[in-house]
Amino acid sequence: MKGNDEFGCLDNPITSEGKPPNPRTPSFGLQSPTTDGVLKPCKKSLVRHPSLVKSKALDIAIGNGYEVENRGAEFTPIIRSGAWADIGFRTRMEDVYLRIDDFTHDYGLKKCADVPNAFYGVFDGHGGKHAADFACYHLPRFIVEDQNFPEEIERIVASAFLQTDTAFAEACALDSALASGATALTALVLGRMLVVANVGDCRAVLCRRGKAIEMSRDHKPNCNRERKRIEALGGSVYDGYLNGQLNVARALGDWHIEGMKDANGGPLSAEPELMTADLTEEDEFLIIGCDGLWDVFRSQNAVDFARRRLQEHNDPAMCSKDLVDEALKRKSEDNLTVVVVCFQSNPPPNLVAPRARVRRSFSAEGLRELQSLLDGLGN
Repeated sequence: MKGNDEFGCLDNPITSEGKPPNPRTPSFGLQSPTTDGVLKPCKKSLVRHPSLVKSKALDIAIGNGYEVENRGAEFTPIIRSGAWADIGFRTRMEDVYLRIDDFTHDYGLKKCADVPNAFYGVFDGHGGKHAADFACYHLPRFIVEDQNFPEEIERIVASAFLQTDTAFAEACALDSALASGATALTALVLGRMLVVANVGDCRAVLCRRGKAIEMSRDHKPNCNRERKRIEALGGSVYDGYLNGQLNVARALGDWHIEGMKDANGGPLSAEPELMTADLTEEDEFLIIGCDGLWDVFRSQNAVDFARRRLQEHNDPAMCSKDLVDEALKRKSEDNLTVVVVCFQSNPPPNLVAPRARVRRSFSAEGLRELQSLLDGLGN
């Protein structure tokens, strides 16, 4: 099984089944940058759902977002990243990832060009790869094409998820062979601000001086909050599955599954949860992975593993491959996709644990793992 650090990038616009992720229909045109770096619409442009076109700040509810406690003085991240994907023990690959270290430059914009700006995403398809390919291609474009980018960034990112979902529904109405779904997680860095948006069970974990900070929450149907939302919208949870069919409570696509979504909503939501953080000198790297990684790694365990590897070689691409290889050794049964984003040029420093007054049988790493487990039980 061979990994590929170019898998799923934007320069690979064709799915494994030969279907383009951006159907050439009246609803799906592209925008092209002019010589001055400003996007000009072609004769056909991406469709905006009427309720999501720029209007009031309350168009999208960000009430379920979170902000990580921040400390420290002004800090400018030095961004480096790498990625690795592997089909694992599955018969077909349905994961896609996006890795852009210079977001505004790659999309022909001059905004934010004087500060670090980057965009990363992992998209885990189910029932086919089309929804994952479609989201990978269109979601970042909905972000940069918003006329208020980057001022209203949280509203814009949340809106882009919903616009992508609506646009994919229209694509599926034109070509039923595209019917599929995908979970999605994106991470946007603007200056020292990190914005993570999640729909489904992909996960992003920030390493802050060796400690794992979860920047997303898995959307499983049997979580209390998701179960209440599902049941309030007429759905049900059976044996951990939404309506007995899906093992995630939020996803893009899946319009073809009866009882999941319609024009008025439904138990399967495409609205992302957002978490933001102001990066400091204590923030070392971010791990983004599809659920195949987290099936065999706890968040703190993944941070400890990645930190040791980065101390050895300081290469985020090799670190991504190391995580994938270790997940395969631990018998992960899913496709595997990992993106590692470093925020400093130097490898993570060695941490000196304070001398204990009493002898302990636990290592510092083991204590962090135990604390992570106890925190999870408390949630």
